[in-house]
Amino acid sequence: MNIDLHTHGKLSKKSVFDPEYFRQMVYEAKENGLDALALTEHFNTLNFFGMYAALDEMYPYNGHYYDAAGLKIFPGMEVDIAETGHILLIGRKEEILEVRAALEPYTREGHFIPFRQLLDLADSRGLWKIGAHPFRRSTPLHHLSTELLVRLDALDFNAKDIYVQGEEAYRALITPFAAGLRLPVIAGSDSHQCLQYGSVLNKLEVSCETMEELRAAVNLGAYTLEVSHCLPVKVKASVMMKKLLKQMRGEAPSRDEEYSM
Repeated sequence: MNIDLHTHGKLSKKSVFDPEYFRQMVYEAKENGLDALALTEHFNTLNFFGMYAALDEMYPYNGHYYDAAGLKIFPGMEVDIAETGHILLIGRKEEILEVRAALEPYTREGHFIPFRQLLDLADSRGLWKIGAHPFRRSTPLHHLSTELLVRLDALDFNAKDIYVQGEEAYRALITPFAAGLRLPVIAGSDSHQCLQYGSVLNKLEVSCETMEELRAAVNLGAYTLEVSHCLPVKVKASVMMKKLLKQMRGEAPSRDEEYSM
């Protein structure tokens, strides 16, 4: 089973969730060989709850994932923490929405939730906790306490950072870091735009039906992490397209977009 564990359902935090845009994302995900993805939209995106309400209208949900015309979509979100950094949380929709509701006081910059508190909250709901892009220059995680980092379940080998820093250089950073924490490394495209699908993916040896099965497969090492030889073109084209679409909507580029180019 091919799965991308870091994806977004909207062009940007400020954009509305567009069902037709997302259907195109689903189509392109399948065209790029994906059988499943984790939808880890930013927790403080515009109308986070409305996005899931729209998905409920679009696709059947079986208690573990949405079936989007054969593509499994596991619910999740990406959360900013007070110490700087992003954490991906993946689990059942109800638990994701419960944790998101608890994060309501922490959605503004300067008021994000402390890392320890987020870990406790996620653990209380049994969510899968992945450290997003730990060596991204704008939102790193490597500076955080080892005591807290070891409570994560995995680290994100992120397509955008591979593009900016180079695959070999980025592996040289994340591989010993993950080994020191005894954490697996998983692949995430970090796509907001469909051109980025397939830049990286996780090829699981088994087909998984639940988040718990996904986590167990990763913990057992029953997967391979694949990086496309087209990654530079896919990411650059996606970043440029995202900037253009945002300019057409009157949105300013984000900090990560400025960094990526």
